[in-house]
Amino acid sequence: MKGLLLSLLFLLFTSLAAPALPARATEIYAQQTGKSCDACHVDPAGGGELTAAGKEFAAARAVKAEAPRIGTAGKVVRFLTGYLHMLIAILWFGTILYVHLVLKPAYAAGGLPRGEVKVGVLSMVVMGITGAILTHFRVTSLDMLLHTRFGVLLLVKISLYLVMVFSAAYVVLVIGPKLRGKRREPVALPSGKELTLDELASFDGKEGRPAYFAYQGHLYDASASRLWKEGVHMGRHHCGEDLTEALKLAPHGSDKVLGMPEVGSLADVTQRKAPLHERVFFFMAYMNLTIVFLIVLILSLWRWA
Repeated sequence: MKGLLLSLLFLLFTSLAAPALPARATEIYAQQTGKSCDACHVDPAGGGELTAAGKEFAAARAVKAEAPRIGTAGKVVRFLTGYLHMLIAILWFGTILYVHLVLKPAYAAGGLPRGEVKVGVLSMVVMGITGAILTHFRVTSLDMLLHTRFGVLLLVKISLYLVMVFSAAYVVLVIGPKLRGKRREPVALPSGKELTLDELASFDGKEGRPAYFAYQGHLYDASASRLWKEGVHMGRHHCGEDLTEALKLAPHGSDKVLGMPEVGSLADVTQRKAPLHERVFFFMAYMNLTIVFLIVLILSLWRWA
């Protein structure tokens, strides 16, 4: 018993007296980044308490070490899901950019086009499903999500996505009906044949109403044109609106418009204050455009920063 006790004391003494071995994390970090010990440790000599960068590096290494191996089938699923995710993102973001930079949000202020609504809703659903699958493959622990740069940026990206989803739902379910509602208000053409934008909205060509639109301050009647069935031209341009900006992008010249019967003029609306739901619509439209640029910034930080 005495000999055993002496052996244990000897082992304890030698373990305390032995010099501390350098941490492999420091060596690995130095090899990968070329930085010195003080980039990862509070003590410039290394060891001890970690800095924020050191904690992030340690957490990332721990997550990578714990990450389960993915079989061939899993890799194929992950690749196809990522491909679909990026493809839908390009379609969705491209549509937003096209509407804002080319068509301008004002073209939808008289009512949300059904085609764009369907594309937007389908894109958000697919983006949500594929994003959840990719997160399952990439994020292996809550620690990774909260303490690594990738995880924090992912949380920001998810938050921005949810803002876009909720704002889109509000626009489609609440603002959309209000934008379409003004089209159903019957307004008789006043004497002098001058209409305000609000009055023009009633001449949308629906339910037997005349199909008028404004172009460069003048009103044109498209009721008899087979190209403006139900007041809609090419599934995109709607009567009851000022189409001056939208028709600038048409493949034909202004002669096609000027050849239609002119029925009046558009009243001066420089002092017109848009109703609250229209102002909210424009705010959310430009907010979503800003979010698109922020998400692209996050992708750039992941890849190149």
